[in-house]
Amino acid sequence: MSAAGDRLQDTARQAALALPGTGHGYPFTKYLDVYKVAGKVFLIVTDDPDDQIIAVKCAPEHARARVRSYDTITPGRYLDKRHWISLGPGPGITKKLVTDAVEDSYDLAVERLPRRDRPGAR
Repeated sequence: MSAAGDRLQDTARQAALALPGTGHGYPFTKYLDVYKVAGKVFLIVTDDPDDQIIAVKCAPEHARARVRSYDTITPGRYLDKRHWISLGPGPGITKKLVTDAVEDSYDLAVERLPRRDRPGAR
């Protein structure tokens, strides 16, 4: 099942909120819902109806492969383009792909935390 527009964003939000220690808010603008674990950003969801994308952290080698494989996955907009990707609705963008991307991003953020700051094992 493909994840189009609002569903892509809702899928990403649900996946993020299911992860331990996740919080979110709007620190930059009313259109960017930012998800963090222990102060580290791992997901940004746009609330702009004209720009329905999410941005996630991604290991550089995986980021390049995903950008090559999907028309609506691009290097992270406004972010470090080696370590972030943006996903928009389109062919091949499924709920599973979105959920996996959010969980992978969370894992990348958590592994950079000191052990004492890491949330419980998931």
